[in-house]
Amino acid sequence: MKIGEKLLKLLSKKYEPEQMLDRKFERYDISFKTDSEGNPILLFIGERGVDGNIRGERFVRVLVRDREGKLMKDHWDAKGKT
Repeated sequence: MKIGEKLLKLLSKKYEPEQMLDRKFERYDISFKTDSEGNPILLFIGERGVDGNIRGERFVRVLVRDREGKLMKDHWDAKGKT
């Protein structure tokens, strides 16, 4: 599974720092964790079970900044099924 443009647009926004947020995105349930700056860094996408956990795919965001804090790399890596 790949992250589409619509979902990337949603994940490029800033949210509350260091939170786990649950949302509905099209036909999928998503949960994402934010870092201390409010950037989503961990994504679970799939179908939420009765226990509240998502069965589907897991993605991790890689943010690389230079010494001045300028963003050099920003991409999502697929980490497999959950």
